[in-house]
Amino acid sequence: MTLLSLTIEAAPTYASHHCQNTTFFTPNSNYQANLDFLLSALSSNSTLPEGFYRMNSGKNPPDAIIGRFLCRGDLTPDLCQNCISTAMEDVRKRCPFDKVTLIWYDECTLQYSNDSLLDNMVPFDNIASSNQSVVEQGRFDSLLSSTMKSLAARAANSQSDKKFATEEVKFTSSQTLYALAQCAPELSVESCMTCLESAIGSIPQCCAGVQGGKVMLPSSNIRYELYPFYNHTAGLPVPEKKKSTSSSTIIAVTVPIAGSMILFLVGLYFLRRRTREKYNNSRGDKVAMEIISAESLQFDLATIDAATNNFSDDNKIGKGGFGSVYKGVLYNGQEIAVKRLSRTSGQGPIEFKNEIVLVSKLQHRNLVRLLGFCLEGGEKILIYEYVPNRSLDYFLFDSERQRQLDWSSRYKIIGGIARGLLYLHEDSRLRIIHRDLKASNVLLDANMNAKISDFGMARIVVVDQTQANTNRIVGTYGYMSPEYAMHGRFSVKSDVFSFGVLLLEIISGKMNNCFFQSEHNKDLLGYVWKKWKDGRPLELLDPIIRGSFVKNEVIRCIHIGLLCVQEDPANRPTMAAIVLMLDSHSVSLQLPQQPAFLLWSRARKNMAPDEVALDSSTNQPVPWSVDEASITQLHPR
Repeated sequence: MTLLSLTIEAAPTYASHHCQNTTFFTPNSNYQANLDFLLSALSSNSTLPEGFYRMNSGKNPPDAIIGRFLCRGDLTPDLCQNCISTAMEDVRKRCPFDKVTLIWYDECTLQYSNDSLLDNMVPFDNIASSNQSVVEQGRFDSLLSSTMKSLAARAANSQSDKKFATEEVKFTSSQTLYALAQCAPELSVESCMTCLESAIGSIPQCCAGVQGGKVMLPSSNIRYELYPFYNHTAGLPVPEKKKSTSSSTIIAVTVPIAGSMILFLVGLYFLRRRTREKYNNSRGDKVAMEIISAESLQFDLATIDAATNNFSDDNKIGKGGFGSVYKGVLYNGQEIAVKRLSRTSGQGPIEFKNEIVLVSKLQHRNLVRLLGFCLEGGEKILIYEYVPNRSLDYFLFDSERQRQLDWSSRYKIIGGIARGLLYLHEDSRLRIIHRDLKASNVLLDANMNAKISDFGMARIVVVDQTQANTNRIVGTYGYMSPEYAMHGRFSVKSDVFSFGVLLLEIISGKMNNCFFQSEHNKDLLGYVWKKWKDGRPLELLDPIIRGSFVKNEVIRCIHIGLLCVQEDPANRPTMAAIVLMLDSHSVSLQLPQQPAFLLWSRARKNMAPDEVALDSSTNQPVPWSVDEASITQLHPR
């Protein structure tokens, strides 16, 4: 393996950062909410081919925020995404409450600010990346200056989506100068040249006479080394076409090459065959190693017994088909929720631990957090963070507790659910389709923040997979999309449909299934559609909050809900679009079409025997519910 490939495959290399240290935001403020949304959106777009994205979050100063990222022009989308994810995590540690931040890595730049003039954040940062002196400094400086000027002109005038250029120039018989220049694609030719010329002019301040250096500005950068530090085929000048050669010369060259290629391909076939056999044999070992890595999450049974007072009925806070949930307190005072799975569960120890490895990778503020597990004495136990305010349905569908959910709380819950689903669909390491989103599977913490739970029916799909099929329909009637309930086809748009139903329930305070025997056999979607067509959407609003709502927000949420429950999945928005619609009222919405009307009783009747659905809820408010952690790997069709 070459030094270049090692460099490209390595983790992102931190270079520098800038915290303004003059303006700060407070935790759980509007600014933090806008920042969380901004970073989520930047992460979602970090695989764009141009390696650059800029966006605004929020529209009302001083809580409005603007941010962008720029990846080095030779990075693949996966490497760009990896660098941006690392930068996001790093900058939140280095500048936890700064409104204005900028972090540089060798591979990418990330910045955000409450000032729209991002380029005015900081003049520049220049760093000598080597302490070794060059030979013949005068000649080296002359070569570096001419090379950088040439690079600046090429980068600024680049006709591609990236203002990026590299160059390799021989310095001595054994040394080659490698250099690059880059600007953010949004810069004009003149602005890019100005930035790069400024950077070139600052090289002597940091890097005079040394073998490597870099100058980093908010929207541009240059670097040079005496070793390859980028993909050497990216950003190089396009060579001129050579004159054609004679036919005899072509034949003389082509025939031996073709023969060699045939031998090479034959050898490659047998090599791949052997490799595939070795991989299949070692695959079990790889899974075993992943399971061993989960041992750090394992609790011993004695600790769980002590935390729950030997699973005392006094500590029981929930019960379902999977088993029971208990509140527990660890020896250090930490409160936990303990899900004790039924002994009749079909999962074995290996499968159980393997699912723990998967679920433990899901970390988001709007998902219930898995703390660990216990697999001892015939017990299969999951340990989660304790969420004190139970589930959304506990409040939403109770005539007395509904009063605790004013419009502000409901709007925050809607946004939290949307961001949690966006993480599952696009921002996590895995693409997760929940398949059972409903009010009882949304928990509320002490501050009434929404946390999606119960992944017992979730499915993992490959990142570029758009949909999958199943012969076993699972979930809860009233929340299922028609294509899933009737044909077993599910996708991220199935979750969008469920989100739309839940959103309309939150606004109305009524369960979708409550309309089955009323309103002329219409469900909630039919009721909402009638009010929308009649120009009376506010009549849908829960009477309890009619004195404290924001009219434009309510109407916009009803509009979004109707878009989510369109019959054709292609007409439903993605969760990324939904989060943007909720955050920015300047985003225009398409007119909704008639939603999908599905008579669930008829759907049940028409299903084949092997398609009988498992209704995981009694559709009654439950005291507590948590993640069931049963995820199945899908393969692309």
